[in-house]
Amino acid sequence: MATKTSMHPVLVADHISEDGIRLLKGESALNVDVKTGLAPKELAEIVGSYEALVVRSATKVTAEVIRRANRLKVIGRAGVGLDNVDLDAATKRGIICMNVPGGNTISAAEHTMSLILSLVRHIPQADAHVREGKWERSKFTGMELLGKTLGLVGLGKIGSEVAKRAQGFGMRVMAYDPFLSPERAQQMDVQSVDLKTLLSEADVISLHVPLTAQTKHLIGAKELAMMKRSARLVNCARGGIVDEAALAKAITDGKLAGAALDVFEAEPPGTSPLFKLPQVVLTPHLGAATEEAQLNVAIEIAKQVSDALLGRGIRNAVNMPSVDGATLKLLQPYILLAEKMGSLATQLIETPVAEVRVTYVGDLTAHDTAPVTLAVLKGILEPVVGENVNYVNASFIAAERGVKVVEAKSSQIEEFANLVAIEVRSDGSTLVVQGTLSARREPRIVKIDRYVVEASPTGYMLIIKNLDRPGLIGQLGSLLGRAEVNIAGMSNGREKPGGDAITVFNVDDEISPDLLKRITKVTHVLDAKFIKL
Repeated sequence: MATKTSMHPVLVADHISEDGIRLLKGESALNVDVKTGLAPKELAEIVGSYEALVVRSATKVTAEVIRRANRLKVIGRAGVGLDNVDLDAATKRGIICMNVPGGNTISAAEHTMSLILSLVRHIPQADAHVREGKWERSKFTGMELLGKTLGLVGLGKIGSEVAKRAQGFGMRVMAYDPFLSPERAQQMDVQSVDLKTLLSEADVISLHVPLTAQTKHLIGAKELAMMKRSARLVNCARGGIVDEAALAKAITDGKLAGAALDVFEAEPPGTSPLFKLPQVVLTPHLGAATEEAQLNVAIEIAKQVSDALLGRGIRNAVNMPSVDGATLKLLQPYILLAEKMGSLATQLIETPVAEVRVTYVGDLTAHDTAPVTLAVLKGILEPVVGENVNYVNASFIAAERGVKVVEAKSSQIEEFANLVAIEVRSDGSTLVVQGTLSARREPRIVKIDRYVVEASPTGYMLIIKNLDRPGLIGQLGSLLGRAEVNIAGMSNGREKPGGDAITVFNVDDEISPDLLKRITKVTHVLDAKFIKL
């Protein structure tokens, strides 16, 4: 029997299934408190007493909450995302953050199909019509799904389940997913296409991607204009992927037949022009709102938190690999470096990844580098796949998407005592990124493709391919200055004077699409990309 002093205090701050709470309380070494509905200020006042915090989506675990969490070791999210947790602040404090990646897969897939059917058969509108005592059936003539084309933007776990159900209705399924291998597409009887083809050919378009810097307003006015007037758009993924103002205008102007949204840019959405459109079906973020899904995530997060606190292993950690403490302390700076390198690489390339080769040089070769390789994969996959990627499932997701992973160690002496080199091979081309640690053990990018640089892989980066010409750096600096974008650091690499070169800026502010476009038009600039790490 555990003594009072050896108890591990756990706070459950959101409503989760009683089965999960019972599982936690069934552990004799855990002391469980359930206090729901706490504002961030209230949570900050009491969180310092606990070693584990269990939340769903309502509780906001802010940087201030984490700053006050002196004893906290684990944050468990009973669900998929961790949007309500300041992951950077938690990672800096060494707090393990874990979620339940697959707990609501079926629930979300079924809700997607519910919205598709409600949309094409006008079910909510017809229901309201009958309740008003009316019977004008001709107003609600629908569309059959048999023989129609479903376009899935993202074919991860939920997208794959939607594909199976749509095929059961006799729909043809096409998908746009940068990590969808031909073998996987064939296995699922899904046609792999580019985004433009999907938008222009699909009768129903369903979104299943994370909200990232790359997917913010992925569906805007330009993309909506590519769709057929008879097409319908469904979003059960994340609010912000769709430009809601542009969507409302497209439907109002008759350029799109309708839409169904379960998620919104702001939740609750307040007022919206979408509310006035009868062609739109809206639900209040119900994708995971089934008894089965809530039971699954509650039980699983209870098991994960218990195991982590009681030394039985770490599962589904999104911010650190599952390794022993001594190894983690040694490898942690390289894990951070590797994840940033992977994220940088995947944001620089524009075609699906086929192979990732990770090579270690120096003292690193004497250690088990598998966690570092997992960090590379997590960094590569996360900007596309989203928060479902963690150190446990990164290799599985890579294999599922047809990405070949090769790890190698080299005794060749380089300029640096330790070096991590990754080669990302994609559609006949190869991108090389090399990194190391500074004297203060801070991550540094030292090579991009054939160019030697010295850059910090943090925050916002602007990477420009250019010709090495006098005055160009000054022009770029002036352009950023006029846009009130502060430059935190800069590195320039070239093969020879006057030839091709690369310029890397660390900046304090986001680069807007308009500013990026203006940068690409500067004389001697060949290409420019905004990177968010």
